[in-house]
Amino acid sequence: MDPVLKFVLPLALGYAADLLLGDPRSWPHPVKVYGQLIQQGSQWLNRGAARFWKGTLLTLALCTMVYCFFYFAQKGLAQWPLAWYTFSTVFVFFALANKSLLQEGKEVFDTLHKEGLEAGRKRLSWIVGRDTAHLTPQQIRIAVMESMSENLSDGVVAPLCFYAVLGLPGMMLYKMINTLDSMIGYKNEQYRYFGRFAARLDDVANFIPARITALLMILLYGSSRAWHFTLRYGSAHASPNAGYPEAALAGILDCRFGGPNTYGGEVVHKPYIGENERNIEHEEFGKVKYLNHAVTFVMIICIIAIKYYLLWQAQQAQ
Repeated sequence: MDPVLKFVLPLALGYAADLLLGDPRSWPHPVKVYGQLIQQGSQWLNRGAARFWKGTLLTLALCTMVYCFFYFAQKGLAQWPLAWYTFSTVFVFFALANKSLLQEGKEVFDTLHKEGLEAGRKRLSWIVGRDTAHLTPQQIRIAVMESMSENLSDGVVAPLCFYAVLGLPGMMLYKMINTLDSMIGYKNEQYRYFGRFAARLDDVANFIPARITALLMILLYGSSRAWHFTLRYGSAHASPNAGYPEAALAGILDCRFGGPNTYGGEVVHKPYIGENERNIEHEEFGKVKYLNHAVTFVMIICIIAIKYYLLWQAQQAQ
């Protein structure tokens, strides 16, 4: 099979499928399988002594298993091109979360706008970890915007970065890393030691993608204020990565993110990103929609162009 076509076709078709279909909740999804494996492993290992090492072992074992499964699956299907392309395209589609991310955020905005505060709080609880029972309309919209910016990196740009470097096996490896962090990467009593390695691995995996996301957001919206916000507030966040896309979006919207929030009944004080406490309007979700689609499209075009150039360079060197 042609190496350029092997790289480009699954990426392009998977991206197109995500634009058309999103992630229907009733469909099977590899992340659901990941979650079941993580949950089962946690039940077996997250007890007694040496929890850090047990969590590290579980994380490394699952990551290795996922990478090897997709590597050898593609290798085994190589003699049947149609099956290889179908398999690769389907899992690229599963690995991208752009449309579903936007759908979830828009549904919160629309529910709040049409059905009122209590319905908006309930709908927001589906997509964020913070307690939502006492949030104001402004806090609900801010929570959605923060989630959109962070998940643009986690759900779109980071998987694409791993695809660029390691192909489909790398892309699915990243999804396992991110799922591990979302399930056991907490600093509470249950996971403080068991999930520590998974959380740090996720920090490493997202280090470059988070900054690429922020840079693309700034360039595609053409906002000097977003650049200033990213430099000033990006590193102020407790996470080494989440602050960068959040700061870029706060700069684009000229608003204030962050501040105290309640998680599991415990108040967590996060640094503020920005100073303008203006209200976010319902119609402003359109800016996030534009940014998500623009960043995803440009990221894919850049990856294809770089891959083509590297293959061309390799051919010229032969």
